[in-house]
Amino acid sequence: MSFIKKNDPELFDVMYKELERQTENLELIASENFVSRSVLEAAGSVLTNKYAEGYPYRFSRKTGELKYRLYGRYYGGCEFIDKVEELAIERAKEIFGAEHVNVQPHSGSQANMAAYFTLVDPGDTVLSLELAHGGHLTHGHPLSFSGMMYNIISYGVDKETEVFNYDEILKLAKKHKPKMILTGASAYPRKIDFQKFREIADTVDAKLFVDMAHIAGLVATGEHQNPVPYADIVTTTTHKTLRGPRGGMILCTEELAKEVDKQVFPGTQGGPLEHIIAAKAAAFHEALQDDFKTYQKQIILNAKALAKALKDNGFRLVADGTDTHLILIDLGTKDSGGPSGKKMEGALDNAGITANKNTVPFDTRPPFVASGIRLGTPAITTRGMKEKEMKQIADLITEVFDNYKDKEKLAQIKQNVNELSAKFPLYPDLLAEG
Repeated sequence: MSFIKKNDPELFDVMYKELERQTENLELIASENFVSRSVLEAAGSVLTNKYAEGYPYRFSRKTGELKYRLYGRYYGGCEFIDKVEELAIERAKEIFGAEHVNVQPHSGSQANMAAYFTLVDPGDTVLSLELAHGGHLTHGHPLSFSGMMYNIISYGVDKETEVFNYDEILKLAKKHKPKMILTGASAYPRKIDFQKFREIADTVDAKLFVDMAHIAGLVATGEHQNPVPYADIVTTTTHKTLRGPRGGMILCTEELAKEVDKQVFPGTQGGPLEHIIAAKAAAFHEALQDDFKTYQKQIILNAKALAKALKDNGFRLVADGTDTHLILIDLGTKDSGGPSGKKMEGALDNAGITANKNTVPFDTRPPFVASGIRLGTPAITTRGMKEKEMKQIADLITEVFDNYKDKEKLAQIKQNVNELSAKFPLYPDLLAEG
């Protein structure tokens, strides 16, 4: 950041403070991670200078053929940009076993929009996970394009087990005859059986769309079932467990390739962010290495260790634990006397622990207040923390819960948080620039 420091000290100051916050705090937001220096460098590269509407040549490794896609580049000078984008595409295909990949979506939400536009028409019935039970805004929120354009029927989790009851989902599908079934979650801690969703979809002649944004890294290394063999379209973000830049991606069958590409460009967005696509390619390269498998295993080991320690400290966890990177704490109802999710999020933040409020299944509080806290282990695992540190983190969270109204105590806890974080440095060379 040396050029920014010299030429725009005001901006540098804010950016450096954010670097310090990331370094000193414990990052437990399940949808966040810390990228490598390679990914950072690609994202800040000269590729940001190039406008490249359209798609690159399409190269088949099997036949050696080189063909234009449906929409070639509108601008000239894209010969090297094409190679960058093809690198990202081929690496993603190798990771997930997909027939076709589009790496241009700017975000997971835009990838999801293109998937909807490919598989269903406005007004069609879509069966998707209820937001309060772990779904995403693009899975049917009334203020999202998904809720405004489609007839959304929601399925939820079982009230007793707080996990999917596939027999009940099948009953809903038979009753409502959706044109598309959508699964994947933002706050569901247990594994999802995509094969069962495929069977349900086939029973009612529906398309199956999987949003694997949260678990893509786990899928990449075999720690979670891969939805690609079962779904018509799979979307994902490239951050979260996949540990790439903020962006989206679509994986689909060859049969749907042209329609998917058309719905991304020119359907829902213009020129791709080629510097971010390069950063995706860098992240995909890392995901193909053996140490990435070790990293994903440790994410799950850490999540299970953190869940156990929290339960030992008296917290109730939704679905009684986790199979993935994600934990959802139920803080109880308003009448139970504890903090709401909103208050607990604020108290954690004051103590240097970054997490987010989240509804729990059958929550009686509104989403912006909520009764839960969502935690994730990808970012702290990237820093090198293991099971021993999970016990320490659970104890720190418990201290915050017990003292959430005491600002002085929260400040003392923050010192302990900073001491723990200091043992696992983050971007030390960037910090040295301050």
